[in-house]
Amino acid sequence: MTSAQMPASARPTSRDVARAAGVSQATVSLVLGDKWRGRVSEATAARVRHAADGLGYQPNLAARQLRLGRTRTALLVVPALTNEFFARVHTGAAAVAAEHGFGVVLYPSPEGVGPARDPFASARASLDGVIASSMAAGALDALRGADLPLVMLDSDPADTGVAARVDLDIADGMRQVAEHLLALGHRRFVHLAAAVDSWTFAIRARALHDTVGAVPGTCVRTVEAALDVHAGREAAQRALAAPGPRPTAIVCDDDVLAAGACKTARRLGLRVPDDLSVTGFSDLALSVAVEPELTTVRLPAERVGERGMAALLAVLDGRPAEPGSLPVRLVARGSSAAAPQDAGRA
Repeated sequence: MTSAQMPASARPTSRDVARAAGVSQATVSLVLGDKWRGRVSEATAARVRHAADGLGYQPNLAARQLRLGRTRTALLVVPALTNEFFARVHTGAAAVAAEHGFGVVLYPSPEGVGPARDPFASARASLDGVIASSMAAGALDALRGADLPLVMLDSDPADTGVAARVDLDIADGMRQVAEHLLALGHRRFVHLAAAVDSWTFAIRARALHDTVGAVPGTCVRTVEAALDVHAGREAAQRALAAPGPRPTAIVCDDDVLAAGACKTARRLGLRVPDDLSVTGFSDLALSVAVEPELTTVRLPAERVGERGMAALLAVLDGRPAEPGSLPVRLVARGSSAAAPQDAGRA
């Protein structure tokens, strides 16, 4: 059976060639695209060709068109179109793409955590690369098997097989939230966590528990909820009605969950922030539409999209992508204040 006759999942990819030759995927692209002279040594080029021959590697049509400069199209995969953050990521990516004569095809995941089995089976030949934002671990196997350069945004740094990645300093964002509330005297916390299996939410939980847990006399209770206002309201209701001393702060994984928590507080006759502080994450437009306005973490969504597209363009040109994580910033507003002296019970 030849490489072309193998199922897509079994065919050797350029990443396999790079691994076998001990070089980067960008170097493989240069050598097999016949653009290596003056950029890669003769010995390295020979090693890459030998590895490709030994594996029976055959570039797919998308890669061939890429070398000829015919496609100029990137696929942006996001968990949902209903979330403002991903709309802004697309805005940033599309702006940079337009500057370089590229188009961006937007693909929302039907399951909210990763793409369908193969979102571009019929369009693979018209794509130069893929940018994937906030995907769950293991959700991108179909993309890896497509032999297209893959740039990951706000995703697990341990995830292998990617050409480049653009990270937000999510952990620092949650540390800023925790330190802000601790400085205000809060010691009893509820973590209103998104019920989504993805790295970006797992790292928030870890940073919150580590930061709060380092202070004696503190406690954090985690309650999960789907990413919508109704689910956030119900989860906050359960947390505040639980036996024992009432928490003085609810730390939410997202501004939408924080809006639900604020609705619950009002229904229980609690004042935000006098009786209960509530924080969000992302700094969506919603954060200043509620009253009081939300203390939250500002994520530079458009900058994420810009850096993601720039990283893909760098990979396609055989250049290294810009390194380093994008910083995030706590925005303190009216929903957080000093912990009440006597929290009582919900």
